[in-house]
Amino acid sequence: MNYIDQKFNKKSQRTEFLIPLLNILSDSVSIISAFIISYWIRFFFAPFVDLLPFNGEIPPLTGYIIFAIVVLPVWLLIFQSRKMFRPKRIVFIFDEFFLIGRLVTFGIIFSFGLIFFYRVFPYSRVVFVLVWIISIILITIGRYVVLKYEKTLYNKGKGLKDTILAGNNQTALDIYDQFAEHKYAGFNIIGFVEENPGSSNGALPDKLKLGTYNEVVDLVQKLNIETVLVTIPSTEHEKLFEMMKTSEGENVEFLMVPDFLEVITSSVRVQEIDGIPFLKIKSIPMNIWNRILKRAFDFSFAFAVMFITSPLFILLSLIVKFTSKGPVFYSQERLSMTGKKFRMIKFRSMVADAEKNTGAVYVKKGDSRYTPIGEILRKYSLDELPQFLNVLKGDMSIVGPRPEREYFINLFKGKIPKYLDRHRVKCGITGWAQVNGLRGSDSSIEKRIEYDIYYIEHWSIIFDLKIIIKTIKEMFFSKAAF
Repeated sequence: MNYIDQKFNKKSQRTEFLIPLLNILSDSVSIISAFIISYWIRFFFAPFVDLLPFNGEIPPLTGYIIFAIVVLPVWLLIFQSRKMFRPKRIVFIFDEFFLIGRLVTFGIIFSFGLIFFYRVFPYSRVVFVLVWIISIILITIGRYVVLKYEKTLYNKGKGLKDTILAGNNQTALDIYDQFAEHKYAGFNIIGFVEENPGSSNGALPDKLKLGTYNEVVDLVQKLNIETVLVTIPSTEHEKLFEMMKTSEGENVEFLMVPDFLEVITSSVRVQEIDGIPFLKIKSIPMNIWNRILKRAFDFSFAFAVMFITSPLFILLSLIVKFTSKGPVFYSQERLSMTGKKFRMIKFRSMVADAEKNTGAVYVKKGDSRYTPIGEILRKYSLDELPQFLNVLKGDMSIVGPRPEREYFINLFKGKIPKYLDRHRVKCGITGWAQVNGLRGSDSSIEKRIEYDIYYIEHWSIIFDLKIIIKTIKEMFFSKAAF
């Protein structure tokens, strides 16, 4: 099969067409509705009119509707410029909200420019301020509905991309297990290919074996494969190039999963100093102003949480006190930024002297050392509420790598690359690893470090807010919590 006679009969293409169309329709309805609602609020909503009186003749609604229809194609083009109409599969609506806000702002600026140069009758600037706010809200709601519908289709097995894995290692097994559980990712993994057909030392079960790397093209044509997920390590990328070369002309996409070597070099940047190019392979995570901003955010957020949850704080203190022997709080020495030691505070969820006979060990699901209320406290992360006091004191941050004991730091620092780099920022109550299901003894330490390093290298206040919102969701729905 060549690129001329390809048959585009992939079963996911109906979804690839439907979801963008629904997003376009949703955005169009939202934008026009925003103009109509804003017009009504400005001129007919009594509380608003009393607050900002309007003197003069009320302009007709038709003018605003016609204007909305005129600027609508430009707004949609602005959205298309950021690829907002492609199927999302996995997206956090909080990310969408801020991107929508920026794109709507560009649309409003264009609209103001159009009014300035081609003013037919006086448009109310207040209406356009309202349009800006209401458009962001309505578009976000509409996209959330479309996203939920899209995930529902995938969970029912509709519109999934038939996929094969290239590689037979632990990474491939992790991907297979995750996508098998999370159908909403949009992939239907049929099997895998590997270099040696007679190998029996791989991580994936033999029943999923489809062939070798050399047979990828035949499998793409025979099974109508749409995606190849490549898990080949960076030292063997010549095999990836061979597969891509032989599959030229085929309607198939290759997605490469970076191995740990690629992850730890992801921060490489080119920086020019006095005309000389340098590769910046390691940089300071946050400059002084970002540290000040993060500290101000941490203090304000922690103060608000402690104020709002003070009744719950008192109630939990009493429950812990009267359901088991021992102190209400449990404090333990942990290491934070640059190895600084501090006492981390938690509600006690285990019996007193829980590690007297075992020494330092990770908590496990169904741990026998829990108090009667302890397992519930840990399941919903309520035992960590006192850590907001650590944040107020300045020992911790709201978001960051989880604080670790010196024993485990000494255990892992010589075994895991870049392990100590996670201590270049303050530790946090929650983190990027935790909201991605990596917590406790059941998760990979190496994976947690990857996520911690990613957070440090991509920090922003928006990123912190995203993690906080995901944490609230994880508190109630996480299967990894215990």
